Amino acid sequence: MTTDVLIVGAGPTGLTLACDLARRGIAVRIIDKSAVPPPSSRAKGPNPRSLEVLASLGVADEVLASGAPPLPMRKYRDRLPVSDFDPYADPAPMPATAFDWPRLIAQWRLEEILRDRLAKDGVRVGLGTELVGLDQDGDGAEVTATLSDGRSVAARYVVGCDGAHSPVRKLLGIPFTGETQADQVMVCGDVEIDEDALDRGIWHQWFDATAAVMLCPVPGTRTSWWFQAGPERDGAGVPRPPTEEGFRRLLTRHTGLPGEALRRATLLSTYRVNVRMAERFRDGRVLLAGDSAHVHPIAGGMGMNTGIQDAFNLGWKLAHVLTGLAAPALLDTYEEERLPVAAWTLDFTSERLAETMAAIRRPGGGLDAASAPEASGLSTGYRWSSLAGGTPESGPRAGDRAPDAPCRSAATGAPTRLHHLFAEPHPTLLGFGPESEPILREAAGTHGAAVRVHRVYGPGEAAPAGAAGVVDAEGRIHAAYEPGAAGTVVVVRPDHHLGTVAPASAPERVRAYLALLCGGAQAALARG
Repeated sequence: MTTDVLIVGAGPTGLTLACDLARRGIAVRIIDKSAVPPPSSRAKGPNPRSLEVLASLGVADEVLASGAPPLPMRKYRDRLPVSDFDPYADPAPMPATAFDWPRLIAQWRLEEILRDRLAKDGVRVGLGTELVGLDQDGDGAEVTATLSDGRSVAARYVVGCDGAHSPVRKLLGIPFTGETQADQVMVCGDVEIDEDALDRGIWHQWFDATAAVMLCPVPGTRTSWWFQAGPERDGAGVPRPPTEEGFRRLLTRHTGLPGEALRRATLLSTYRVNVRMAERFRDGRVLLAGDSAHVHPIAGGMGMNTGIQDAFNLGWKLAHVLTGLAAPALLDTYEEERLPVAAWTLDFTSERLAETMAAIRRPGGGLDAASAPEASGLSTGYRWSSLAGGTPESGPRAGDRAPDAPCRSAATGAPTRLHHLFAEPHPTLLGFGPESEPILREAAGTHGAAVRVHRVYGPGEAAPAGAAGVVDAEGRIHAAYEPGAAGTVVVVRPDHHLGTVAPASAPERVRAYLALLCGGAQAALARG
């Protein structure tokens, strides 16, 4: 069996990568050692930046319909409510986006949506399939993956999205450096609680001097809850393993609810704070993404989201290299960009955890202490990257996430958004001012279907009938991008980050940048 890309691990990271590659026409195979899709709720949902990624894949509407807005938090002390707090009741202004809030959704449901999206491109997850060996051939042309049943798969690239205990990472011998904080322990599980026992419009948080119980309702269910708590301990203070009866005892001890109100507890696990990162994210034709590359405290809800965003950074780069649009060196920028983001995330979530642990010791303190604007993912960028090619003195800088804004189609007048233009898996050129039009025509003529070009008509500009572009009647795009008076061309990467921002008087900068991203476009198109 052969494929372009073999993805090991079918959680949110692996599924996002598979969906992105498959829609680009890349032959992809995705495997997971689980015999059936795991039913765990686990991660509580995508942040605004991940919702933008999911929108590009065409599944954001289904995620929004299946999930729920973030809930207000009710904090208790000695079983009595002491405060309610809604961290999103009066949100601070966010960078231009269609998604102001994160979304609560059970992980199993998000994975189900992504599997269905992947199936539309003819790809299904190979369940019950375990990787046990990797061999990169001497000339570096492909990787042979050995499966536990003795079969092998030849792939041009392999990506390990197989979790913190990643067999892929271990087979590569890549160190996973960091620490496990043995004193930071929590028991977790999915529980069923009597329908009338608690208000399901609230995330309930009981804290006292020594322990805690947190219950958050799982959207789309009548009786399911995320259960997190400090563990029971034995006489020596050692945490006891989680059990259903133990969950009932914890529920009664800290909330006052009768233990029998908890009807069932499944997917029980013990969580220990790990702060670890792989020393490198690539070894030849094998790459790491998500928890296989980095793990960190859950404070701030960054785990699944960082993995989804790893995948979105990597997908287009693999596709451009595999189709001949770009040189193999483009893949070096994956580690160049995402390893510093992972390192920052480890520091950020560790700080959020420390803030939260301090907060819950005070009456009225709770998990809202983990909230911070950075957790939205919208401010994450790559200004240091070798792909950040030139930037103006003001406005968004190369490497930043490209702002979104409402606008209208110049051809039809229909309302749309700027990020809708970016959803197609291609670099996008935005041209501001009539001076930009020759560069747009040249790019379209040189690179054909490998790029998309759009003229942005500002307030007061008349768009010609049937023009390819958008009308910024409210001036929101111009306010976000701050184009110069003499015309500007913006190249947006396929992952919605700004590649270069050039004045219309410097077309050579645009040419050079497009050559970097898709200089082999004509050869690739000729091959069909």
